[in-house]
Amino acid sequence: MANIAQYREIFIKYLEEKIVLNEPKNLYEPIVYILQLGGKRLRPVLTLMTAEIFGTTHKKALDAALAVEVFHNFSLVHDDIMDEAPLRRGKTTVHEKWDLNTGILSGDAMLILAYQLFENYEGETFKALAELFSKTAIEVCEGQQYDVDFEVRNDVTIPEYLKMIEYKTAVLVGAAMKMGAIIAKTSAKDAEGIYDFGRYLGLAFQLQDDYLDAYGDPKTFGKQVGGDIIENKKTYLYLKALQNSSETNKEKLMQLFTEKPEDATEKIETVKTIFNEANVPETMKNAISEFTMKAFQVLETLNIKDQEKQSLIAFGKQLMNRTV
Repeated sequence: MANIAQYREIFIKYLEEKIVLNEPKNLYEPIVYILQLGGKRLRPVLTLMTAEIFGTTHKKALDAALAVEVFHNFSLVHDDIMDEAPLRRGKTTVHEKWDLNTGILSGDAMLILAYQLFENYEGETFKALAELFSKTAIEVCEGQQYDVDFEVRNDVTIPEYLKMIEYKTAVLVGAAMKMGAIIAKTSAKDAEGIYDFGRYLGLAFQLQDDYLDAYGDPKTFGKQVGGDIIENKKTYLYLKALQNSSETNKEKLMQLFTEKPEDATEKIETVKTIFNEANVPETMKNAISEFTMKAFQVLETLNIKDQEKQSLIAFGKQLMNRTV
C-alpha cells in the first residue's frame, strides 16, 4: 500500500491526463481551472487507499476517485456562487474570475462529467457505484439547503447543525471510501463499516474547517478567514457560544448575526472575542477529537490488517491537526 503523498501524486497525474481543455473553451476552461487549484484531494486519496486496503489495485479505483473529486469541486463552484465568496484555495472563485452564468453552466457540466466516469465500470460494480453516488449527491444538496435555511433561522440546534454537516460534507467522505470497497468487491459489512469510518472522519473534518474559518491563518487556510461570520452562518462555534455565553454576550452575538456590514473586520473580531469568552475553541477541539475517536472505533469491526488500521488512524490524526 502506498502512503498518502504517493496516492495524491498518482491521482493528480491521472486528473491532469483526463481533465483537458476542450471546446467550447468558455465551458471547459473554468473546469480545468478549479480542478487544478489544488486542495487536499482528501476524497480521491481515500477512494484509492480503500481499494488497496480491501485487496485490489488502486488503478481500478482511479475513475471513481476522479468522479468524487469532480463532483466535490462542482459543489464548491456552486457553493461559492451562493455564498458570494471571493476566494477558493487562495485564488479567485470561478464566478468572480469569469461570471455567474459561466459558474452555473461549468458546474452543471462537472456534475455530468462525474456521472460519466462511472460508465467505465461494468455490471454490479457500476450499479452499486451509481446508486451510492446518486444517494450521496442528493444528500449533499439537502445539506446545502439546510445550510441556507439556517442563515435566516434563530432556533437552529446543535443536532440539526451536525445533521447538516453530515449531509453537506461527511457523506461524501464516507461514499469516497465505500466506492473503494465496492470496487474491491469486499463484503457488504466491511463496505458499510468503512463508510461509517469516513462519515465520522468527515464530521471531524468539517468541524475542523469551521474552526479554521474563524481561527485559521489566511496564508495557509486558502479561504477568507471569518467568511462564516460574515455570512452569518450558524456554525458549531456560534451555537456553542450561544449555549455558554452570558445573557449580554448572547444578545450581542444574535444581533451581530443579523448584520452584514461593508467592512466586517470589527464584526469578526467582536464575534471571536465572544467565542473566546465562552471557551468555544476548546469545546470545538473536544468535538473534533470525539468524532475522530468514533471513526477509529469503527476500524475495530473491519476485516483488515492491523498495519492498514494504523495507516487509517495516522490519516485521521493528520486531518485532526491540520491547518489548511
